[in-house]
Amino acid sequence: MVRTIISLDPEEKKWLDQQAQRSGRTMTAVVREALSQYREREIRRGQPSQAELLIRTQGLWTRGDGLEWQEQWRGEWTER
Repeated sequence: MVRTIISLDPEEKKWLDQQAQRSGRTMTAVVREALSQYREREIRRGQPSQAELLIRTQGLWTRGDGLEWQEQWRGEWTER
């Protein structure tokens, strides 16, 4: 693990210490968890929505009716 020094306002430090004490964890564990959650949220924010993906991939399937193809393959699953 890499050690890092950060500066906090007194009120932020007080709140952070209270959160750590309340949860029975160290202050650094609380900061690591918060950073991890923030990072995940930012990563997800950069990902396209389902609607965007549908628009981007529209027309890529060129083998006829995609629904018919799916039903044919899924029908084989029950036959086995």
